[in-house]
Amino acid sequence: MVIIAGLGNPEKKYNGTRHNAGFAAIDALCDKYGIELSHTGFKAAYGTGRIGDHKVILMKPLTYMNLSGEAIGPICHYYKISPENDLIVISDDIDQEPGNIRIRPKGSAGGHNGLKSIIACCGTDAFTRIRVGVGRKPEGMDLADHVLGRFDPDDAAEVREAIENVAEAVKVILDEGTDAAMSRFNRKKKQES
Repeated sequence: MVIIAGLGNPEKKYNGTRHNAGFAAIDALCDKYGIELSHTGFKAAYGTGRIGDHKVILMKPLTYMNLSGEAIGPICHYYKISPENDLIVISDDIDQEPGNIRIRPKGSAGGHNGLKSIIACCGTDAFTRIRVGVGRKPEGMDLADHVLGRFDPDDAAEVREAIENVAEAVKVILDEGTDAAMSRFNRKKKQES
């Protein structure tokens, strides 16, 4: 069994914000594979199902972003899931342009408080993560205002496409491994001029 967790904030007012890119990816996976988040527990909404031959748990922590590990750590422990082998975390990334996704098998939190919480609660940074580009904050803007803000129409279209790529990338990770997904999906969509 593999746990796939998308990070975000649970109130409806946060739907469509940059910080909720992980929740949007879980919604796309639910739609694509017919999985419902029909359970609540472990401070999360979650559902079980299959992606191809793989049994999965899709989950959205309901703890708010900065405490995501308080949901992910206990569900991994309960189901005896090894984060190093069977956890995929999807989050936003302000260092990537909208439309880009970046897959890594492990690494630091990179300043992302949700990832920091997961690393602290799981006791490891060696879990697969998919980071969805949401764009850098404008000069002089508060970071919280940026990540809790909404996309302009052009960026929203790029992010929708990126979310579709995330759903495909998850299947590649499950079927072929993280390295195969990295080589296929870690490309910059927007070329620097």
